[in-house]
Amino acid sequence: MGRITKDGDIRDANGHIIGKMCSDGDIKDESGRVVGKICDDGEVRDADGHNIGKICDDGDVRDGYGRNIGKVCDDGDVRDEYGRKIGEIRDDGEIRDADGHVVGRVDGKDRNAAAHHFFFNK
Repeated sequence: MGRITKDGDIRDANGHIIGKMCSDGDIKDESGRVVGKICDDGEVRDADGHNIGKICDDGDVRDGYGRNIGKVCDDGDVRDEYGRKIGEIRDDGEIRDADGHVVGRVDGKDRNAAAHHFFFNK
């Protein structure tokens, strides 16, 4: 199980730092290379700056073509484009898959990090 700490460190299951979510939205790997970005407007970009999706203010998640591919609900449920629950992000920051297994953690209830995990981290 990985984790994103309050200071933005991305840690693997053994606690090793494998990347960073920076305050400007950049997502960097362990060598400091930018591998993605979550922009202020919710747009998600890959390492080359291409739009690969958007996390909307209302929780809707759209792919790079603007199609709705899911939603992060106010109650923490994460649903696919058909409304099926595919996971959840709990108030304590645990990210769980549809079977209830812990698959990640963010310090705080960060909808963008949760959506990134379920929809853009493939």
